[in-house]
Amino acid sequence: MPVDDGEESRERAAGEEGLPVEPGHGRDAEAEDHAKTETRRATEDVGPASPVAIAASPVASHEQPDGAKEAADEAKVEESVAAAPARASVAHYEDTEPSPPTPRPLVHRHHAIVRVTHWLTAVLLAGMIASGLQIYNAFRHFGIRGEPYLALNPADDYRFPEWARLGGWLAGGINWHFALAWPFVVCGLVYVGFLVGTGEWRSLVFRPRDVPGAWRMQLYYLRLRKEHPPQGKHNALQKAAYTGALGLGVISVLSGFAIYKPVQLAWLTWLFGGFELARWWHFLSVWAFVGFVAVHVLAVLFVDPASLRAIVTGWYRGRFPSHD
Repeated sequence: MPVDDGEESRERAAGEEGLPVEPGHGRDAEAEDHAKTETRRATEDVGPASPVAIAASPVASHEQPDGAKEAADEAKVEESVAAAPARASVAHYEDTEPSPPTPRPLVHRHHAIVRVTHWLTAVLLAGMIASGLQIYNAFRHFGIRGEPYLALNPADDYRFPEWARLGGWLAGGINWHFALAWPFVVCGLVYVGFLVGTGEWRSLVFRPRDVPGAWRMQLYYLRLRKEHPPQGKHNALQKAAYTGALGLGVISVLSGFAIYKPVQLAWLTWLFGGFELARWWHFLSVWAFVGFVAVHVLAVLFVDPASLRAIVTGWYRGRFPSHD
C-alpha cells in the first residue's frame, strides 16, 4: 500500500531526534481506515454483513497483508456480479410469466323452436324407420315376387331382426308408421317456417358459392390440410349435409304419400316412376337418413362436443362462431 511523503518525513524526523519509531504504524492506521471504508461499501452494495465483508474488516483480523485484502475485494466484486444475472432472471420471469387463457364467451346459439323440433324429429324418425322395417319385412322384394328388379336393393329378401322393428306384424307396423308420420310432417313444416321467417336459412342452405369452402373442409377432414378453414355458424360441408337432410325429408314424405294413395295421387306416384319405384325411393331415403345421423353424431362427439350442450340448452361455448 503506498504511503504519502508526509508520513515518511515524520518517520525520518523522529529517527534523527532519537525517538523510537514503530515500524509501519502509519501504514497500519491507513490500512485500518481503508478496510473500514471498503467494509462500509461492501455492506451498501452486497447487503447485511456478508462473509466476505466480515473477513475484510479489522475486527476479524487486526493485521492483514495487502494481498489478502485485495483478494477479499475481488471476491466481493465477483459475488455482486454473479448475483446480478440471477436477480435479473427473476425479474424477467416475473415480467414474462404467461397469463391464464381467457375463457371463451357463452353465447346463445339455438332458438327453442330449433331445439324442440330437432329432438322431436330424432325420436319420430327412429320410430318411423323401425316401423318401416316392419312393413318391409312383410314383402322383402321390389317388383314381382321371384323376378329380378332393375333397381338395386342390397337388402333383397333380408329379414331384419326383431329388435330393429316396431309393430310386431304388418298391421301394427302400418299403424305405428302413420301415427308417427303426421307429427314428423308437422315438425318439418314448423322448422322450415322458422328458417324462412327468421332468415336462418341463409346460414344453413348450401349454395354454389359454398363449393370451394366444402372442398377445403373436405381436405381438412382428410388431414390433407393443417389449418381449419374459416367458417361462420356452419361450415360448407355442414351446409351440404343439412341441405341434403332437408331434401331427404321431402323425398321420404312425398314418396310415402305416393305409396299410401297411389290412385288418388296417381300424378305423384307417376313422378316417382310408379308404385314399385316409389317404394324403392322411400326405402332408399331411410338408409340415407341412417347414414346422415351416424356422421352427424360422430362429428358432434369428435369435432365440436360443445354443440351437443347447445342443442339441449341453447347456449354454446366452443371453438366456432355462433353467427355468420
